[in-house]
Amino acid sequence: MHLPLKKRVVAEALGTFFLLAAVIGSGIMAERLANGNSAVALLANIAATGEALVALIITFGSMSGAHFNPLVTFAFASRGNLRWGDVPPYLVAQFIGAICGTMAANMMFGLPVVFLSQHRRSGLPQMFSEFIATLGLLTVILGARRLQVGVIALAVGAYISAASWFTASTSFANPTGTVARALSDTFAGIRPADVSGFVVAQCVAAVVVTQIFRWLLPVDEDN
Repeated sequence: MHLPLKKRVVAEALGTFFLLAAVIGSGIMAERLANGNSAVALLANIAATGEALVALIITFGSMSGAHFNPLVTFAFASRGNLRWGDVPPYLVAQFIGAICGTMAANMMFGLPVVFLSQHRRSGLPQMFSEFIATLGLLTVILGARRLQVGVIALAVGAYISAASWFTASTSFANPTGTVARALSDTFAGIRPADVSGFVVAQCVAAVVVTQIFRWLLPVDEDN
């Protein structure tokens, strides 16, 4: 099924909205219920995020491709799986969806609609963690994309859940999501000052993995 661009863009906005609502909302709930136990809070936040990803990819995969991430959109466009002319509308939809999802999560828990995060995530280890997290996410997506959407959803959800534990940054791996998470001073947030370092690391990883897959799985074999 190939929907018109405007419908795919709405699907991207909706999917990204619910993804960020799940990330931020579950982080707030987890922090409130964990009684100061960061490990329990992280486990709850990760479980909700991974499960939401599986559900959202299955729901929107056949509509827009369920990117919810500018780097996924660029990777698909670079391999000819998405028209370059469709990229700007996808990015705008993802950005709007992410911001609105974050605002909705804040509001659901009686917090200010927007309040800048003070959660410090700086330094080379954090940036390197984001490089690794993004490298792995795009590897899973590009490697699994020829499979059924349900299998892709499980692979992506499982990877994000695992990467949230094995990376020091807890695996943001999404520039739009990173920007949006700076607007919530909660468990899943990030200081605005640290956003640029994360985004640079994520973008570098996207370039690297895209080049690797041009050799590993050439476009003519992919299609």
